[in-house]
Amino acid sequence: MKQTGAASKMLQGALILSMAMVLSKLIGTLQKIPLQNMGGDAVFGIYNTVYPLYSLMMTIALAGLPAAISKFVAEDEAVGGTGEGLRVMRLSSVLLALLGIVLGAAVYTCAPLIGTWIDNSSVVPAVRTASLALLFVPVMTGMRGFFQGYQNMMPTAVSQITEQCARVAVMIGLLIYLTGIGAKPETIAAGALLGSAAGGAAGLIVMLGYWRRFRRTRRGSAGAVGAAVSAHKASSVRTGQPRQAGRESSWSLLKRILLYAIPVCLGSLAVPLIGMVDSFTVPRLLKAGGAGEAGAMIQFGIYNRGIPIVQLVTMLATSLSVLFIPALAEAKARADRELVGERTRLSLRWFWLLGLAASVGIAILADPLNIALYQDTAGSGVMRWIAFTAVGSALSIISAALLQGVGIVRAPAVHLLAAAAAKTLLNLLLVPQLGITGAAIAGVAAHFLAAALNIALLARSTGLRIRAGAALAKPALMLAGMAVVAGAAALAADAVLSALGLPARLVAAAASVAGAAAGGAVFLAGAVLAKLLTEEELAMLPKIGRPLAALLKRVRLLR
Repeated sequence: MKQTGAASKMLQGALILSMAMVLSKLIGTLQKIPLQNMGGDAVFGIYNTVYPLYSLMMTIALAGLPAAISKFVAEDEAVGGTGEGLRVMRLSSVLLALLGIVLGAAVYTCAPLIGTWIDNSSVVPAVRTASLALLFVPVMTGMRGFFQGYQNMMPTAVSQITEQCARVAVMIGLLIYLTGIGAKPETIAAGALLGSAAGGAAGLIVMLGYWRRFRRTRRGSAGAVGAAVSAHKASSVRTGQPRQAGRESSWSLLKRILLYAIPVCLGSLAVPLIGMVDSFTVPRLLKAGGAGEAGAMIQFGIYNRGIPIVQLVTMLATSLSVLFIPALAEAKARADRELVGERTRLSLRWFWLLGLAASVGIAILADPLNIALYQDTAGSGVMRWIAFTAVGSALSIISAALLQGVGIVRAPAVHLLAAAAAKTLLNLLLVPQLGITGAAIAGVAAHFLAAALNIALLARSTGLRIRAGAALAKPALMLAGMAVVAGAAALAADAVLSALGLPARLVAAAASVAGAAAGGAVFLAGAVLAKLLTEEELAMLPKIGRPLAALLKRVRLLR
């Protein structure tokens, strides 16, 4: 019964955390749209130049230590709670606070140097305001790791949502104020990034509230950490033994924490590095091509218009990919090589279809999407190229999850590093010739490279056989049908609603929705009718397969 309760608690916690992460990422992605609408492309360009640097700073400060805290606390709780979990929390909090202060001060001081590296001085104020978040976020995420060690995901979920809401509220408030007084683009972008510090402070306040409640309730609980520590102290006094006899020194414990945390941190650096490539190469190359500082930021802002849309696809892919890791790990544990290969093949096929449908849909609807979200059609051609990063990203995400499911953890990070190197080289070659279109093409190639490396390793590890012809032929016909129907539906909606005299952005939004709905329906029907998705295969999809098959039966797409 105890094991069943623990498993139930773990599943409940995973569900809470997953929902909070999806909501948090959705808020974080969509907040870029009012930023561009209110601040303009120059502000949007500065923000998107600095934000990958902010992500990299946070990864360095956060990626490993919260995971280490969670691990050590969980191990301590598993042996009855000896007080080591609290020691880990105290030591790690001090380390995280110092790391945040030192790294934040270094970035703040070196902001002009970073501006020189980027070759654009307008990013300096935004870099400085972004560094302020390091005063709050490291300690906050360390506390999240502590509660996750007890399989209590609610504090993390509440603080994540609070952090994002506070961040967006402060950002929009400062946008309204700064644009109202006619501030310069670099000042407005700095104000937008100040929201990150405000969100971190709000999230930390929430975590401190949970910490206070935890300390108050645990102090009087039998068998809890506080009681165990008190009992240990009392026993030491009665027996005349030193209080800390046999206890690991703080330095030794801290060393063990760091030995666990540093490899995790290094593996996590790969993802923000790809974003950093664009920040440190594209504005510089655009300026060298004659765009000037302001012009380079405007162009870079236009380049980034399509990225939030693609991020919604990758967010969905990331959420779904989590379902496949335990299913594949189970098949691996049974030593059922055939089942491993079958689940791997089906997973890749589903994400290939999802990515293709999303990419073609965004490309076809680029003009109405651009007007609906950003008020005009500037950069729609670039958005069409960026759309195809969705399929590469989807394949990269699911293949990385599948590799984790078979026990290969580090290779996906190495492959992302290779993709970042390829992105750098391609930017240097293509941006001087093609501008931001070249950067978009380089992004597509880099994501496909990461996916190809992952899939090649999967094939070697699982015996997977991929038939390229079959993977392209049937989807190509469905994609053509989807593109025609989606484009026609969007044009029809645009014509009808424009004739009614409705505002252009409302018309474009309605056309985008109509095109997406019509195209999605055609693609799903085609996938089922062409037997790219069968009821048996859908049933193998963890958690959601059977309900989806039942839905398709109700609409008579499955027999």
